[in-house]
Amino acid sequence: MRILVMGHKGMLGSDLMDVLGRDHEVGGVDVGEFDITSAPDCLRVVGEFRPEVIVNAAAYTDVDGCETNRDACFAVNAEGVRNIACACKDSGAKIVHYSTDYVFDGTKGEPYLEDDPCRPINAYGASKRKGEQILIETAENHVLIRTAWLYGRQGKNFVKAILAKARDEGMLRVVDDQVGSPTFSVDLAQATKLLVERDCRGIYHVTNRGVCSWFQFAQKILEFSQVSGVTVEPIQSHELTRKAKRPAYSVLSNRKFMEATQKAMRPWQVALNDYLTGQSHIHR
Repeated sequence: MRILVMGHKGMLGSDLMDVLGRDHEVGGVDVGEFDITSAPDCLRVVGEFRPEVIVNAAAYTDVDGCETNRDACFAVNAEGVRNIACACKDSGAKIVHYSTDYVFDGTKGEPYLEDDPCRPINAYGASKRKGEQILIETAENHVLIRTAWLYGRQGKNFVKAILAKARDEGMLRVVDDQVGSPTFSVDLAQATKLLVERDCRGIYHVTNRGVCSWFQFAQKILEFSQVSGVTVEPIQSHELTRKAKRPAYSVLSNRKFMEATQKAMRPWQVALNDYLTGQSHIHR
């Protein structure tokens, strides 16, 4: 297949290029090469590459920044999706788009299903939900993948931040009242490949398996990295001064993905260990 990855230099995009590129003809565009907020620019890059599948890994992901830059975050996360969908209308290309656990309010208390009501509690979640609605209304042939707590080799992430703080400060205070499923971007790229190759359509929740709090995640990062002599103190969300409110419960059910692909996502602990030791797991 001819696949175009938008945002190919980012955390997820770089893994998508690697994973999809093993079996398909893959090209990529990123900031500086196109503007997702420009309809003519999206039309241009789609026309030049003529993809059968577009994977949109471009997003405005600064959750706190979205609170003060709402116009910018909606332009990228919502209207950008419309621009891509409209550019694909004549070609019939499939669109794969990523969304987030933040479209939910975090009050359910058990894993969210794909058709559960969406009630975002911050601007980032609202912008991603708007993008979902635009995709569903505008692109008949689409895969919408919701994921959570993503980390990877490119760019900033929680794992790198914890290791840097442990090295520089020796004392960490980490939130213990928010739970979710840490997800390795390589594993998400592999799951994307499976969904594309099986010609799946609709909404799928994809995260690594298992649940923890940010505090428990930090503890495991230090343990696997063999970092000792660092104190990790659990705190409550209200003790942090953040512009955006976060959902307390961000666990997504992978059941639909497993039924569609006959594959189970790895436990988050196994994926984290691979990330920290520089290994990667490839579905064959």
